[in-house]
Amino acid sequence: MTVQLLRGGRLASGEVVDVRVDADTVTAVVPADGGSGLDRAGAAVTDLTGYVLCGAFAEPHTHLDKVFTADRVTGHDGTLRGAMERYATVLGEASDADVRARAHRALRLLVGHGATAVRSHVGCGRLLGVRAVESLVRVRSEAADVVDLQLVAHVGPPGVGESWRSHRARLHDALDAGADVVGGNPSIEPDPVAAMEECFAVAVERGRPVDFHVDETTEPAVLTLRHLARLARQADVPVTASHCVSLGQQDPALAADVAAEVAEAGVQVVALPATNLYLQGRGGGPSTRGLTAIDTLRAAGVRCAAGGDNVRDPFNPAGRLDPLETAALVVTAGHQAPRDAWHMVGRDARAVLGLPAAGPRVGDRADLVAVRADSLEDALALAPAERIVWRAGRVVSRIAVTRRGPVHEVGA
Repeated sequence: MTVQLLRGGRLASGEVVDVRVDADTVTAVVPADGGSGLDRAGAAVTDLTGYVLCGAFAEPHTHLDKVFTADRVTGHDGTLRGAMERYATVLGEASDADVRARAHRALRLLVGHGATAVRSHVGCGRLLGVRAVESLVRVRSEAADVVDLQLVAHVGPPGVGESWRSHRARLHDALDAGADVVGGNPSIEPDPVAAMEECFAVAVERGRPVDFHVDETTEPAVLTLRHLARLARQADVPVTASHCVSLGQQDPALAADVAAEVAEAGVQVVALPATNLYLQGRGGGPSTRGLTAIDTLRAAGVRCAAGGDNVRDPFNPAGRLDPLETAALVVTAGHQAPRDAWHMVGRDARAVLGLPAAGPRVGDRADLVAVRADSLEDALALAPAERIVWRAGRVVSRIAVTRRGPVHEVGA
């Protein structure tokens, strides 16, 4: 059994500690004493002086099938509908090798930044079938030693003359091909309630979690989140609602009522600031903030996580695949405290994915990230590249930075 001693790391609380890891579990956390009161016999020692040590991040919502395709699509208007229409024109061009290469590149960045668990929505339906799902199932197997990858069957709308009832077969096909979670974007369909119910029925039938794109619009009249909460109360499957942008546009009293229903139903919410801030609030009218009502949801007791969503594709041309970038946006645009934002990309994101607790706490899984910084707040603000990442007690990434030149000696 591998034994590790992580010495001198600073916790989010500011306490400097030594941590013992046996195999994949944290077995001891004690105040650092310079020599460590922990038994070093047979242990591999890592000096974490100058690092903040926390539980590893999780990415609860990304699109590995679309990532790094921004340069393939031009001329759309920056709206969600425009991005969907333009992306559809190149959807069939991606080969299995192309999808896998882009996904692996994205995962290397995510893991290097400290995310040891990732949930990716994967397009499936009449235009693509299950080809992208099959490609990412291969990626999941190829990367299994370094990251926990969950795949959501993000089913597209029915074709002309089809109904959601007949279209359900495509969801079953995607699950049969290896997808883990039932997804889709029912709120943009002509009959959102029927679409949601049909997709939800597949999840119940197959005993799979649900993670829908919900109310991805600043139009207050679109509010299907309440219906999803009602469905969730009647079912015994985990339910996640991603986006929920229109909730942030509601009258505060109505938003609070909906949030209470969401909390009662046990629905979890994933805020996606980067893509929603890019796509929403366009059209020439008064600017609106394309974010869900995080404060209202959290006050009601709803678990809220935050994800990076689209990166370098038609839906968002920017992004670093770094949970600390997402956390910073949650602070700046979502008005959350730095520590709460950190939890939204760490502890709460893991919980949304249904994964066990991870972090420098006795009994937790040893999925950890050490960031070269003086404090949690410094780490979030500066997002230093220098990080060490453990998954199940094994180092899966170590990034070191060398700084040269006289400027780095001034005032040192």
